[in-house]
Order: sequence, then C-alpha cells, then structure tokens
Amino acid sequence: MGSTFGRLLRVTTFGESHGGGIGAVLEGCPPGLKIDLAAIQAELDRRRPGQSRWVTARDEPDRVEVLSGLFEGRTLGTSIALLIRNRDARPEDYRELKDCFRPSHADYTYEAKYGLRAWAGGGRASARETAARVAAGTIARQVLATLAGVEIVAWVSQIGAIRAHVSDDTVTRDQVETDVLRCPDAEAAEQMRALITAVKADGDSIGGRIRAVCRGVPAGLGDPVFDKLEAELAHAMLSIPACRGFTMGAGESAVTWRGSRHNDPFIPGNPFIPGNPFIPGKDGVPAADGGITTRTNHSGGVQGGISNGRPVVFSALFKPPATIARRQETVDRSGNATTIAPRGRHDPCVLPRAVPIVEAMAALVLCDQLLRQRGQRGPS
Repeated sequence: MGSTFGRLLRVTTFGESHGGGIGAVLEGCPPGLKIDLAAIQAELDRRRPGQSRWVTARDEPDRVEVLSGLFEGRTLGTSIALLIRNRDARPEDYRELKDCFRPSHADYTYEAKYGLRAWAGGGRASARETAARVAAGTIARQVLATLAGVEIVAWVSQIGAIRAHVSDDTVTRDQVETDVLRCPDAEAAEQMRALITAVKADGDSIGGRIRAVCRGVPAGLGDPVFDKLEAELAHAMLSIPACRGFTMGAGESAVTWRGSRHNDPFIPGNPFIPGNPFIPGKDGVPAADGGITTRTNHSGGVQGGISNGRPVVFSALFKPPATIARRQETVDRSGNATTIAPRGRHDPCVLPRAVPIVEAMAALVLCDQLLRQRGQRGPS
C-alpha cells in the first residue's frame, strides 16, 4: 500500500495529523551499526513547527521514542519502531470544515477513494506525517555515513522569484543553518523573509525550490530502465506533500542547451571518492588512482540511471501551501456552493521546514540503493 517506501531498506509510516501520534517502522537496517539518537532528535527539531514567525505556530515538541530494533545504541537487524506523539493537536479547529472540500486539499479525493476521511487537519494527507520520515531517514543517513561516507546537504535555493546563488561544490550544513529560512545566501535570504512576511500579511502563501547535493555517493547505484536512481529520487521527492517537480543536475536549464555543452567529459582520477570500490579499473580491478571522474557534473551524478561517482545533485520544487487565510469559494459534500475561511496554524511557505524532509528522503533512497548494490555485485 501507499504507506511503505523502499525495497531492501523499507520504511512504513503511520498516524494522522490530529490523532494520538505518528511514527515509522524501518526494516532492513544492517545489524551492529551505532545509531546516534540525539542526531535523530536534532533533525526532528529542524523540521518541527513553531521555529520562527515564518512558519506554522503549532507547538509540537516532536520527541521521538524508539520502541524496538536498537540495543545499547546499536541496530539489531530487526524492525526499528519510532513513535512521535502529537501534543498540540486541535481537531476542533477543523470541525466547521468537515462537510466542505477545501480548495486544492486532499479532502475531496480522499473521500472519493475511501468513502470517508479524517477531516481534522487532513489526516494522512497532512505534512505532519513527514516527521516520521525524518526520524527514519536520519537512521538511513547514519548508515550511509558509516558504510560509504555519504554526506547530504539541502538548502532553500528559491522562494517565489527570488533565487539564491550558492555553489553545489562548496555549500555546507553549517552555512545552511546560519539562517532561519535555511538559505545560505544572506542577501537572497533577507529578500525571501520580506517576501514571506508580505505574503503572510496578505493572507496568502508562496512556493519555491530546494536544492540538494549528496557527496560521496559511490558509482554503481541504481538500475537501468524502471529503477533508475533519478526515478527513485523523483518518486521520493514527489511523495512529499506540496512537492510538484523534480530535476537532476542542470535541470530545466538544460532544455535550452546543446549536447556539446551538457555532456560531462570523462577525465582520469577520482578526487571525490578515493579508492571507490565500485569504480572499475583495467579488467574490472579497482584502479590505484581511484578510477575516473568527469570534468563537469551537468548530469547531476547520474548517467543511464546509475550513479557515476560524482555528487548526486537535484532540485525539488514546491507549490504554495493550499491553506490560506482568505475566504474561498468551494462546495459542500452535497455539491452546494459555499465559502470557507479556514482557521488553524499553517505555513505561509513550506520550504524552510521541508529541507530536512528532502534530506531524509534522499537518504532513504541512497541507503536502499547501497544495500541493493552490495547484495547484487559479484566478486571482482
């Protein structure tokens, strides 16, 4: 069903926005790996509501409880169950909307599919569910770092028409976290804050773009045809609420380029992943100099659906949040025209809180692919 993601590393999330809690069950994690629980909480704190006046004021501590799968700080190889209790649920804020369909929400489509819906806050359709993904994804991130030295950094690269100017090659987590909007370009971030403030004052919302770079990804991850690495990343990103687009590398800019500009020439050596065991040298034996690399990375580290050893770089595009503080036209369950003015606590822009979600989903994809590659590659 639609609540499970992954092949060897599988995550299943559960819970509704204004129910007792949300959580995840992570299966397939190798045994014996040390897991830093404080790091999981730190990532949840990056995603949690109430961080600033530019996001929703819902006050959730998002404290994670590990129910199974860890012993003395290490993975057992069994299912890891994670629970986050809802502490500030207010279902009464939605009672007057329970018989109406909010524009561009999942109200109508959920009822069309199931014949009923959890009308308090959107139930499973709420972005509240993504806290469980962040908890599970942080474990995947630690597995990636332990097994392959992979580092994932995402940041807000655009809000509305305002774009940040940041280098994929040099941007760091510390730079991203210096600003409450998670935009490492100080000048652009100031303009973004002013834009969100104006949009919020107008009772409206705004969308944007998140950029991500995954460094240290070994060559060989992904499969040709249906399970291309970029296809699985796109699946992961587009499953995030409000995500409406995905691009790799140069992205949509490449549609105006010629092939001579977009092609990434191969050159000797691999300064990005020394001694990468997945990069073959002569006769399939790993090359002493680390193999090969490419001069440019317009492909975003993926060619033919398989990682090539360069950083995996992509962008995820997010629409404006559907809940706005304006009266809107709609219909009720009987098809009668009406208007609604939603109450509640909502983000005027989801981008700052979506950064750790993008990183978590990228980690789940790459960790699953790494485990699959380790299992299917024969001896050199």
